[in-house]
Amino acid sequence: MYKLFRPILFLFNPEFIHHISFKVIKIGALVPLKMWTWRFLFKVSHPKLEREVFGLKFENPVGLAAGFDKDAKLFDELASFGFGFVEIGTVTPLPQDGNPKPRLFRLKEDNALINRMGFNNEGIEGAVARLRRKKSNIIIGGNIGKNKLTPNDKAVDDYEICFEKLFPYVDYFVVNVSSPNTPGLRDLQEKEPLTALLSSLQKLNNQKEKRKPILLKIAPDLSNEQLDDIIAIVADTKIDGVVATNTTIGRKGLKTDKTKVEAIGNGGLSGKPIKARSTEVIKYLADKSNRAFPIIGVGGIHSAEDALEKLEAGATLVQVFTGFIYEGPSLIKRINKAILKR
Repeated sequence: MYKLFRPILFLFNPEFIHHISFKVIKIGALVPLKMWTWRFLFKVSHPKLEREVFGLKFENPVGLAAGFDKDAKLFDELASFGFGFVEIGTVTPLPQDGNPKPRLFRLKEDNALINRMGFNNEGIEGAVARLRRKKSNIIIGGNIGKNKLTPNDKAVDDYEICFEKLFPYVDYFVVNVSSPNTPGLRDLQEKEPLTALLSSLQKLNNQKEKRKPILLKIAPDLSNEQLDDIIAIVADTKIDGVVATNTTIGRKGLKTDKTKVEAIGNGGLSGKPIKARSTEVIKYLADKSNRAFPIIGVGGIHSAEDALEKLEAGATLVQVFTGFIYEGPSLIKRINKAILKR
């Protein structure tokens, strides 16, 4: 059904359609039995789908990646589409507009997106206010970042603010230092600043009555030597896992006309073109660490087979984003049914 409407949706600016889709889902959820209908159509429940990972029990291993529900406005409604968990954010301490528009582009020939959103969000206070009103039992991840104007030597302060304010309302945290759309952010992936950042958050975490899982989201553009550093940092800081991977700054192997891609300019590429590299990173981390920590696999999942590939490479859970936009909510059902058949 979704694919009948997709050509019409894709006639419009992708950011505009994103906001319209939010409003349609929000209004649709007010119709009696509508959310029940969504659950009936898309949700798959079975004990074999359940996963216990970093101390949390997931109803199924298929989640929605950060970036879709940035401001925690739709997580209850999205729970009805069959997700096992939803990651909100990236949120920053203060509201920010993000980069100038246009900043989100479809590469339809590649089943891909290029975005340079720039952590546009309404700030941590708005997200917390909405999370307080949570009605569903969906597991929520909180993806946290720093404001654009915060210098890197003060970045820890921003992450600590987000961590403290979100702590009562999310089930796990994801530290985002891998977006290519905030100037200088990826410099925080280097060993020394990253170790300092994660150690600081762990110190706060360990002071809580009951700590919560902290994961690190990494870029697909890291070298093997940098991935070795990530493995060492996870061990040293004792964080709970890794999300692999974020978008790429690379543009290799695209079917879209090169002139069009160049005209779009900078931004992170997501979707099918990053599938292989994302899986390579997952496999490298899993093999090299001897599966010492859980990995959430994300990047280029547009089919059940893509998700199974990530799981076989070493992922414990998977997330979709661009595939959800191109394939619709039936993708979650297809993945879960395929996992059951394994």
